[in-house]
Amino acid sequence: MPAEEPPLADHQRFHTSDIWEARAEVGRAFCPHELRITQRSATLDARLHGTSFDRTGLYYLDYGTEVRITPGDLESFFLVQIPLAGHAEITCGREEIISSPELASVPSPDGKLDMRWGAGNPQLIVWFDRASLESHLGSLLGRTVRRPISFSLGMDLTAPDSRSWLNIVDLVRREAEGPDGMTTRPVVAKQLESLLMTQLLMAQPSNYTPALLGEQPRVAPPAVRRAMETIEAHAAEPLTVAEIAECVGVGVRALQDGFRRHLDTTPLAYLREVRLDRVRKELLSCDPGVTTVTAVAARWGFLHTGRFSLAYRQQFGESPSQTLRS
Repeated sequence: MPAEEPPLADHQRFHTSDIWEARAEVGRAFCPHELRITQRSATLDARLHGTSFDRTGLYYLDYGTEVRITPGDLESFFLVQIPLAGHAEITCGREEIISSPELASVPSPDGKLDMRWGAGNPQLIVWFDRASLESHLGSLLGRTVRRPISFSLGMDLTAPDSRSWLNIVDLVRREAEGPDGMTTRPVVAKQLESLLMTQLLMAQPSNYTPALLGEQPRVAPPAVRRAMETIEAHAAEPLTVAEIAECVGVGVRALQDGFRRHLDTTPLAYLREVRLDRVRKELLSCDPGVTTVTAVAARWGFLHTGRFSLAYRQQFGESPSQTLRS
């Protein structure tokens, strides 16, 4: 009886025993990373199958032996890594899990990622463009997403919501494997991608789960709302917390407490988010041959280029120069 083919066998990207080739090809599909065989006498037998769509992608990756993978921050994308067999040690930020066929890993882009995949640990990987997932979340919530999504690292694949999400992954895989599957039709593929994103956001706990489950947000008191309006109207000016508090007629401590209680942020953090949004809108409408990122950033109060670029990438999942060129 012939051995069962691995997932997405008709979409092979590479099959190699060369660690340098494996690192380069996996880096091309995902991001640059360090790859090391942990057993000195072991032989690599790496293969990657995969197909990508507009906002998501589906991959099968197997190294054939135990390896350590250290990509650092993912930055511009999310992954759900589903072991089909074996175990993997996954550390992301302060969280650490032993991933298995019952526990997938969902590393967040802004956490340092370090992984040790065991021998016999092929994984099915679902890739999500970060900006698209956060935009999709915003459409579900009916508001702009200002803070990055931060998922819990472990996904319990035995939970009902996770099993429902896995059914959609399996549907996408089966359609991608067929020569005339639904994923070849752009309209259908777009709907499947939206369903994958919606179900992931509903199934996997994150900092946005309470809002998605319909828990009522706190209503900000009038002073906080007036402060928000003041910040939005004068975002290009060199505002201080004391000036904002004076404008709305409250003390600095009362204003800071109000922002923390009702918006889960601070006045200056809210000001920075507003400024970043204004920068993004301007970059999207500018001619890259006429303006520069530095000039636009300076107009909105960002004078330290390095700190601005880091904050921009954390909020939008891409560099400001990428936005300007888009």
